[in-house]
Amino acid sequence: GAGSRAAQARPVADAAAEAKHVRMRLIVSAVFTIPLFYLSMGHMFGWPLPGFFLGDENVLTFALTQFLLLLPVVFVNFKFFRVGFKTLVHGAPNMDSLIALGSTAASAYGIYAIYKIGIALGAGDLHASHMAAMDLYFESAAMILTLITLGKYFEARAKGKTTGAIAKLVDLAPKEAVRLADGVEERVPVEAVRVGDVLAVRAGEGVPVDGTLLEGSGTLDESVITGESVPVDKRPGDRVTGATLNSTGWFTMRADRVGDDTALAGIIRLVDEATSTKAPIEKIADKISGVFVPVVIVIAVVTFAVWMLGGATLEVALSHAISVLVISCPCALGLATPTAIMVGTGRGATNGILVKSAEALETAHDVRTVVLDKTGTVTEGAPSVTDVLAAPGVGKERLLELAVSVEGRSEHPLARAVCAYARERKVYPLLVEDFRQIPGEGVAALVDDHPSLAGNLRMMEARGIETGTFAEAAGRLADEGKTPLFFAQDGELLGIVAVADTVKPSSAAALVVLKGMGIRTVMLTGDNERTAAAIQREVGADEVIAGVLPDGKEREIRRLAEQGRVAMVGDGINDAPALARADVGIAIGAGTDVAIESADIVLMRNDLLDVPASIQLSRATLRNIKQNLFWALVYNAVCIPVAAGALSFMGLNLNPMIAAAAMSLSSVCVVTNALRLRGWKPDLPAAPSDAPASAPIDSTESDNPNEKESTMEKTLNVEGMMCQHCVAHVKRALESVEGVEEAVVDLDAGTATAKLAHDVPEDVLAAAIVEAGYEVK
Repeated sequence: GAGSRAAQARPVADAAAEAKHVRMRLIVSAVFTIPLFYLSMGHMFGWPLPGFFLGDENVLTFALTQFLLLLPVVFVNFKFFRVGFKTLVHGAPNMDSLIALGSTAASAYGIYAIYKIGIALGAGDLHASHMAAMDLYFESAAMILTLITLGKYFEARAKGKTTGAIAKLVDLAPKEAVRLADGVEERVPVEAVRVGDVLAVRAGEGVPVDGTLLEGSGTLDESVITGESVPVDKRPGDRVTGATLNSTGWFTMRADRVGDDTALAGIIRLVDEATSTKAPIEKIADKISGVFVPVVIVIAVVTFAVWMLGGATLEVALSHAISVLVISCPCALGLATPTAIMVGTGRGATNGILVKSAEALETAHDVRTVVLDKTGTVTEGAPSVTDVLAAPGVGKERLLELAVSVEGRSEHPLARAVCAYARERKVYPLLVEDFRQIPGEGVAALVDDHPSLAGNLRMMEARGIETGTFAEAAGRLADEGKTPLFFAQDGELLGIVAVADTVKPSSAAALVVLKGMGIRTVMLTGDNERTAAAIQREVGADEVIAGVLPDGKEREIRRLAEQGRVAMVGDGINDAPALARADVGIAIGAGTDVAIESADIVLMRNDLLDVPASIQLSRATLRNIKQNLFWALVYNAVCIPVAAGALSFMGLNLNPMIAAAAMSLSSVCVVTNALRLRGWKPDLPAAPSDAPASAPIDSTESDNPNEKESTMEKTLNVEGMMCQHCVAHVKRALESVEGVEEAVVDLDAGTATAKLAHDVPEDVLAAAIVEAGYEVK
């Protein structure tokens, strides 16, 4: 209902609101930090400033203006202080604790300096007030907050891309159903359908709810549920599933499961659950901060105490202590992760890899298992002709001519694949009459007044058509994951055309690269074990799990996740729960919107080689992050002792202003290192050719269609051919000879070329031509 949809959309709205809020904070911070920085540093760089900020007599105006510019920045980013000090009090300091301490230290010292200015002015000591103005570090406090907010905005922008995948799943189901009551059709909302209602479903309509087929028949596209591209024929008594599409036929059905009990509703629940239970990744910087913050605080306190015990003034001791806190400002730590993530995601997009969250990019580096959905991911996702096996004495062209004639009237995807294959070879249909579909078997028609059949082995056997060794050939094709279609005319078998969902050109290479990276590959499919095993052999997957439905895929992901981090690669709506459940969900770009939106990474080029590329990108990005953190820590290890006064005996002291400049430089170094990722390129083999991995095989079988022997050719010079009718006669004469797969006759050249399944003597070929009324030279 509407309430359910609103509840499902709430997380998306919350994420968008959070991104908008952080953006507002960043804008406000920048609007006040930029003039604050200009005002505080302008006199150092000779930048023009209004007269009322210049001169020792205006130093209090100079200081108070900076303080007022800082207040809005502190106000909009007060969350850092609230969370930072709270976690510090509870003994679990994090990034926010560093931010709060650094900003508070700089702000407190600045306020202390304002009091010093006021006291000096009250005493008429303009020089002292000028020196006190050198201790204003409000710009340091503002820069700390603004730079960290910039990093938070990078993260929020990525998280703000959270999608409405669940809402789109809801939209898949038909909105209305045709209910039959006392023989009268009534169109009602799907919500009004009750268990036991009788519904009518026409061709092109979606099945409204789960139920049982009562009368009629249909061919259902169940890819929305199973992910498999080949439609399924349904007859009375068969189960039908809501949201599947009735491609052809008309039937009535009884509603068995409605509302939240349907299969689609179950998928929606799985996506919702998996999305809500995915644990957020723990940031490396927070782990470092847990040790870093207490150490910095201790160093600052010890620094203050040592200087005071050494007889230094309060200003000197406090200056060194504040310098320690400011120079250890977490900007470098805070920017180390989000800047590398943003550059990495940008580079990924350039290479056709769309990374939708920082968590995914960080998590992918540690993936131990990649699970791939078969249909549309490993394979093309659409059937195509792979083999043409003609009976002895039947040319391939004649078989295709019959196939395109009979299948041309069918709306079945397998039929469309056959017709497309024939058209590519310029083979066109003959006159077709009395076309009819035979549910569960195939189609029948009169082709040029000859009774013709196209269908499965059961259809041939039911009509007493002798299949001979072609039955064995069909079994072999099925073992290879192909669907054999039998074609017969006038009670005789003309041959088999095999159709299959072919493997993508890059699939095998992608799995080789993944194995080379130490990653285990598992293929999931709703297909039977025979088909799944055939694809596994072709692509070289480590493991295949067949007969898996959507809830099963999600369950398998959970099981595999117990052994290490798992990435799921899929493209169908049925993959959405598994994509959401996996540590990293990777969607093929040509897949469904819901699969793409449930995933963390989308492969825009629909190339499986981008799967290892995305993991390589993650590893490169994480290396960059670790480099950033390492150099940030080295910077702190060197600068903190100097700020504490370790080199004072050499006359080298760092006041908070220099410390703030060093802090800014550390941030620049981190960003510069992150920009090196812009030169990243995936380490992959050369792109495969555009030819499909499972290239179509055109062959005409001899007496044993289980054997594929090399084709031989013999060419004869023929005299007496005057027109295309003569060409047809010679062609027919040669193709009637046992062992001749196909004959190609050229009228202009006066030649006839016979393609042979096995050696046939030339005199036998010549005799056939002479018998047809022509001469052979």
